[in-house]
Amino acid sequence: MRMTEPAPIPERCVGVVRVPARLPYAAGLDWQRRLARARIEGRLNRDLLLLLQHEPVLTVGRGGEEFDDLASVGEEAGPEIPRFEIERGGDATYHGPGQLVGYPILNLGGFRKDLHWYMRRLEEALILGLAALGVNAGRVPAHTGVWVGGLGDLGELEGELEMALAGGKDEAAAREASIQRRIAGGGLRKIASIGVHVSRWVTWHGFALNVTDEALGPFDRIVPCGIAGVQMTSVEREGGRADHDRVLTAVEEGFARAFEVRLESIGLDELAREGLGLEPAAEAIAQPQPGAETVG
Repeated sequence: MRMTEPAPIPERCVGVVRVPARLPYAAGLDWQRRLARARIEGRLNRDLLLLLQHEPVLTVGRGGEEFDDLASVGEEAGPEIPRFEIERGGDATYHGPGQLVGYPILNLGGFRKDLHWYMRRLEEALILGLAALGVNAGRVPAHTGVWVGGLGDLGELEGELEMALAGGKDEAAAREASIQRRIAGGGLRKIASIGVHVSRWVTWHGFALNVTDEALGPFDRIVPCGIAGVQMTSVEREGGRADHDRVLTAVEEGFARAFEVRLESIGLDELAREGLGLEPAAEAIAQPQPGAETVG
């Protein structure tokens, strides 16, 4: 009987940090910035993936619409919901209970120095994780993130857009209008958002996956990701397995496959011993580092 050889174990390793309690956004923002700075300076000698849930918060990225121009979320999420303007790419989004947030702190020098490659790998990680949860998801051309609904058309859309771009701007605009119509009609629904920041090829910020319907309420009061008429959805709403531990495992395994890495569990206490533990953030938000790029 012919024996099959086991698949090779990836050489690259990423430490996974699961944060058990809901985290105020200011604390999480401060923490990932300190970790990224340590990775840039060589004081942190490993890549990390932080997985957590935030207390309710609204964030808007660089270049996004100002909060004063957005609809109020007071009636839905309470008058005291914090709002942050931050250095990631992308427009307004909401984080809160029922959502899994992932912050990869990666040195892309050990992977591929290509921001678009990185964004597509994040999408792929979530697509693979969602498949394990029973949700068929995919990409929509020119709209970063992960989508569900009308998936029989997604592959066609990608091909259509490529042909449109090759055929000229007017045709591409027509294809984009077709995508917008499908989004506005609810035929394409967004289940995960992505917005990142990169400095000296070290990443922070990341992705947010809507797990239960609890995460969806305040999205109705803003323009999520700057896409008018977009319908946000969740693993639960799409009939997937929304158990928290199962979702964590599925996303971790999807990340490992998409980035071709081994994952190693890292405790908060271990990072604390290295002087990089989770600490309360100061009131003021530090300025982003020079020479950084944002994508979202």
